[in-house]
Amino acid sequence: MSVITDAEFEEASALAPDAVQRYLRGRGWSPARGLVGGELWELASLDEPGPPYEVLVPLGRRFRDYSARVLDILETLTVVEERRPGDILREMQLPSADWQFLRLLPPGPSGTAPLVDVVSALTGLKDLHTAAAASALSSETQQAVQPASKPQAVKDHVAAVRLDQTRVGSYVVTAHTPIPVGLPAPRSEQLHIFDTPVAPRPTAEPYSRRVSRLLYAGVACARQAADEALAVGSLAGFERFVGAGLSANLCEALIKIAGEERRGFGLGYAWSPELPVEQPSPPVDVDSRHVEALEAGAKDLRERFAREDGAELQGMVTRLRHEDGWREATIYGSFVHEDSARMRKVRVSLRAEDLDQATLAFRHGAEVRV
Repeated sequence: MSVITDAEFEEASALAPDAVQRYLRGRGWSPARGLVGGELWELASLDEPGPPYEVLVPLGRRFRDYSARVLDILETLTVVEERRPGDILREMQLPSADWQFLRLLPPGPSGTAPLVDVVSALTGLKDLHTAAAASALSSETQQAVQPASKPQAVKDHVAAVRLDQTRVGSYVVTAHTPIPVGLPAPRSEQLHIFDTPVAPRPTAEPYSRRVSRLLYAGVACARQAADEALAVGSLAGFERFVGAGLSANLCEALIKIAGEERRGFGLGYAWSPELPVEQPSPPVDVDSRHVEALEAGAKDLRERFAREDGAELQGMVTRLRHEDGWREATIYGSFVHEDSARMRKVRVSLRAEDLDQATLAFRHGAEVRV
């Protein structure tokens, strides 16, 4: 049991009542009945028999025992969550946010992970938010393959995602996205997790919440599509779930989280209590077999959908061939539609009218797009 320090006692005394209630509500607590000057909140334990946990939550700071009541709450949470008081206090002070918990399963002692695994996982988590943010900006039509160039709103969202301290449970990377409060959507407008996103409206759910929702829906659908691929050998599920936020980019982000060793991982979620999500959202687990299916699904989506409008290659002309009516250029560059800047050499057949431009680019070292 952790001892609460004098400094933590002062921090607890300074907490606003709504911050305490927001934290409790976000962790599954709910008010059971009203009392004089406060409310009794309960948390039913799914793993332990017996009565639920109880805390008395003061409704205002004007009561003399306010500090003592908050301290009681903190002591109870320390036992229930098996966490240090300082960690709980810090999260109580954070603004409203949606949380993602990335649970890695690396070899070695619990609470540690190889550096290469963590770097790959963080890059994949960033790409996961990028893919979900791009989906959240789309209107009725989702893209199976998203363009490499992303709107500024997507970049701003990714920049707003914060990493938190790791948690107990092998190695858990914790991230949270601030959710603006004050203008919550009317209940009739609140969307289920798997609803098709719509163009943003002033009174609709915040953009950051749409991103969180599309992130969860995309990951859950990717796991289901992978299950179907493993069970029946069909990749049709990947295309079927595109409307719910699944894309080749999202699948590739999950593959990146698994790292070179293709280790399994899990993604858990906690939603801001200011915008509650009524639909269940259990953690999504991905193992090495799913990663193989995700690779096949992402490749299939790119092969079939990235070529509908043609592939655009950007780079330098490194070689020209012009003989017997055959015109060919070798371009060293990368495909614009790919998120990663993978450089490669590609041979391109030239039309007669392209030859002069290709020759000038070759002589002067100019960059071309094909």
